[in-house]
Amino acid sequence: MKRTAVALACMLVSGLSYGQSQVDQLIDKVEPQVIEWRHHFHQYPELSNREFETAEYITNYLKTLDVEITTEVAKTGVVAVLDSGKPGPVIALRADMDALPVPEQNDLPYKSTQTAQYNGETVPVMHACGHDTHMAMLMGTAKVLTEMKDQLRGKVKFIFQPAEEGAPEGEQGGAEVMVKEGVLKNPDVDVIFGLHINANTDIGKVRYTPKGAMAAVDPFKIVIKGKQAHGAYPWKSVDPIVTAAQMVMSLQTIVSRELKLIDAAAVVTVGSIHGGNRSNIIPEEVELVGTIRTLDKDAREHVYEAMQRKVKGIAMSMGAQANLTLPLDYSYPITFNDPQLTAQMLPTLKRTAGEDNVLLSNPVTGAEDFSFFQEEVPGLYLWVGGKPLDVSEKESPAHHTPEFKVDDKGMKLGVELLTHMTLDYMQAADK
Repeated sequence: MKRTAVALACMLVSGLSYGQSQVDQLIDKVEPQVIEWRHHFHQYPELSNREFETAEYITNYLKTLDVEITTEVAKTGVVAVLDSGKPGPVIALRADMDALPVPEQNDLPYKSTQTAQYNGETVPVMHACGHDTHMAMLMGTAKVLTEMKDQLRGKVKFIFQPAEEGAPEGEQGGAEVMVKEGVLKNPDVDVIFGLHINANTDIGKVRYTPKGAMAAVDPFKIVIKGKQAHGAYPWKSVDPIVTAAQMVMSLQTIVSRELKLIDAAAVVTVGSIHGGNRSNIIPEEVELVGTIRTLDKDAREHVYEAMQRKVKGIAMSMGAQANLTLPLDYSYPITFNDPQLTAQMLPTLKRTAGEDNVLLSNPVTGAEDFSFFQEEVPGLYLWVGGKPLDVSEKESPAHHTPEFKVDDKGMKLGVELLTHMTLDYMQAADK
C-alpha cells in the first residue's frame, strides 16, 4: 500500500494563507447552485452502470471550469483534473453517482418518478442513499477550487464514480474497476478524501473514525448436496436440510466463540435458504447465501478459514457434499482511514465545523467501495450530517428506504470540508 509523508506542523494556522473569508464567500456563492444540482440529480436518478445522463450533466458543467476532463471511466465515470501549474501534491476527491431500485414516498417538488430495467425487471429508481448530494457537493468544491487556482499548489482530481451500490448481475463496476483502469495514476494521487451524507446525524456535524471505519463485505454461497428420499423414510436420505440447519448454527459460533470481539466487530449472516418443494420430500440439494462483515484484516482471514473448516466438517459428518463459494460475486475491503492522515486533518475538521461538531464515532458494519481507493493511497472518509435539527434521530428515515430524506442545508458543510481539507493538505505539503 502506497504511503506518503504528511506534515503535521503548522496546522493550527493552516488554510489562513488562502484567505478564510475568501473561501467562505466562494462557498456561500456556490451553495444555491449546489442545491439546484442536487434537486436535478434527485429528480432524475439512474442505477449502477447506467448513469449516462447523470455523467453528461456533470461533464457539461465541468466543461465550464478550467479542468481536464475524462469520461467513460469504468463505463460511466467522469474524472476531472485541476492543474495549478505549480509543484505540489495530487489530491483526489470522490463522489458516487448511482441510485437504488427503491420507490420514493416523499412529497417533494423534485421527487423521483423514474423507472429503469434492473436484472430483467422494471423497477422504480430513487436516490435513497444521498449520492445526489455527494455529486452536488463535489461539483461545488470543483467550482470553488478552480476559482482559487492561482493560490493552489499541485493538482486536484475530481472523481465522479459509478456503481458504488454494486454493478448489475453479470457486470463489474465501481471503485474497483476505476482503480484497475488507472484513475489514481497520471497524475499519481497522493491522498484521497470522500464523504457521505448521513440522515441520522445533525446538520452541521461531521463524524470520523480512525482506522477501520466501515466493514469489509464478502458474500458467500454454500451448496449442500445430499440424497433425496420420501419424507416418511428419512433413513434412506442424506438430508441436506438438516445439514444446512447445523451449518447455520455452527457458522454463528465463528463470531461468538472464535473472534476477539473486544478488538473489532464482525458479522456472519445467512440471508437466504432455498431447498425442497414439498412437505413429504427430503430434497437432494439446499443452497445457503449470506454475507460476512469484518473490520479487521486478521479477523477477515480467520472467518475465511473457519468457514471452510466448518462447512467441510459438517458436510462430512452428515455424509453430504458441500461447496463453499467465498467471495461469491464481489468483495469490498475494509474502509480504512489512514491514522496519520486522519490525525493531520482533524484540526481542519474542527476549524471548519467547530470543535463541538466533530464527533469521534464507532465503526459500522456497512460497507463502502471507497475502500478500493484506500488500498492504493492514504484516504479519509467522513460522515456529514443531513438531519434537520427539529427531527429526532428516531424519526429520521433510514438510508435505502422509500422515506429516505436529507436536508439541503447539510451540503454546505460537505463543500467546506472537501475544500479546506484540500487547501490544508496542500499547505502542509508545501512546508
